[in-house]
Amino acid sequence: MRNFTCVHDLGNLEQALKEAFEIKKDRFKYVELGKNKTLMMIFFNSSLRTRLSTQKAALNLGMNVMVLDINQGAWKLETERGVIMDGDKPEHLLEAIPVMGCYCDVIGVRSFARFENRDDDYNEVILNQFIKYSGRPVFSMEAATRHPLQSFADLITIEEYKKTARPKVVMTWAPHPRALPQAVPNSFAEWMNATDYDFVITHPEGYELDPKFVGNARVEYDQMKAFEGADFVYAKNWAAYSGDNYGKILNTDRSWTVGERQMAVTNNAYFMHCLPVRRNMIVTDDVIESPQSIVIPEAANREISATVVLKRILESL
Repeated sequence: MRNFTCVHDLGNLEQALKEAFEIKKDRFKYVELGKNKTLMMIFFNSSLRTRLSTQKAALNLGMNVMVLDINQGAWKLETERGVIMDGDKPEHLLEAIPVMGCYCDVIGVRSFARFENRDDDYNEVILNQFIKYSGRPVFSMEAATRHPLQSFADLITIEEYKKTARPKVVMTWAPHPRALPQAVPNSFAEWMNATDYDFVITHPEGYELDPKFVGNARVEYDQMKAFEGADFVYAKNWAAYSGDNYGKILNTDRSWTVGERQMAVTNNAYFMHCLPVRRNMIVTDDVIESPQSIVIPEAANREISATVVLKRILESL
């Protein structure tokens, strides 16, 4: 595997899950694989779980790790072509990228949607520049449209906790005070559609995701109806995708906050969220602190998903 940006790069999911559970039993089984190899992690945006879990995964594999925070520990970088660089950005990404590639063997990039131009976001301009110009394998640590390391960890978690071969998994929109990208819901939907789960997406009207990510999922605008009989509930906010509303908040209806009322109609569902989570906006205290909340094991599996991805990239070098 040269690059990792979506579920399709991983190939056979059953084999990927087999590797994940193998690594979970022995995280250092492949510690010699990354000897004398260097991972460079590049952050255009903040991170907690992604930063720590990916660095831990690299250490599991014996790699050296360098972490670069753009706009904090480095020059501010211009990303647009044709710009007269007379402002506060003294270096262009097109020079910075190949320089970064000189110092490492693998590059991880985290760059969120900007909500300035939907085409630029959905064409993954920054991530694809790294793939094109770095000369190194590149993997996404969350991009404008997807968060594949998170979604892989989500899949691992569901496989660990499911009680039936084909669980009902519901992804629900929930209110949030800020406009958030569609990367996590897009990615989660894409990965769930790659399984044979019974997958449902529920959200208010106006929050429809890009159809290519919705895929074959059932879309239900009645949250309570969607939750009926659910085995897993995955809560996440996202801003509007369509047309002139792209990146906007259209609804702050607190009745969509996941609480005991909604969970009562499920099949004693497990609650999931990628974190960080705004309590009593996305989910009530009672739900996230309940025995059915698996947000911490879900976060722990980020180390496992990253280890599998890095292992496969190292094997391709």
